[in-house]
Amino acid sequence: MFIDLETDRLILKLISAEDRDFIFSQFSNDVVNRYLFDAEPLIDLNDADEIINFYIQPEPREQNRWILIRKSDKRKIGTCGFHCWNKEKGMVDVGYDLKESYWGQGYMQEAMRTIISFASEKMNISRINACISVDNQKSILFVEKSGFLYHGQMKDEIFRGHKYPHKIYSLDLR
Repeated sequence: MFIDLETDRLILKLISAEDRDFIFSQFSNDVVNRYLFDAEPLIDLNDADEIINFYIQPEPREQNRWILIRKSDKRKIGTCGFHCWNKEKGMVDVGYDLKESYWGQGYMQEAMRTIISFASEKMNISRINACISVDNQKSILFVEKSGFLYHGQMKDEIFRGHKYPHKIYSLDLR
């Protein structure tokens, strides 16, 4: 079901073992990981393998991740994808990250439009959810610009020994 996708400026390639160095670089980067409260930053290449193995499980699966590759220079610049796919309810959570040097250039908006269309047409998704740290104002503005609506705030999550509040945004596709 999951396939490589393409936009005007990007190739969205399914994550694979060949992305090991990139995944390690991306998810060991303090700037990229600043607001990712679901896992510690990676400390060795084996951690990258765990992420890759999670996303390359045989289908059917409840998650998928694409590597964003800039067409102009074939540079890997980020990732985006889905997890926690509830097929019965037609709901899925979205996640995304981008190397800091590519922020503000419209790459993630381009990728997000494409995966939202994929979710609607191929996955039969009616709602996409995004959980965002209340401190991550750039991501909040991004999802709002992408049409997501605020649905509430959660405070009970614990990460690294501290509570962290995050906002829930949703995009209804039907």
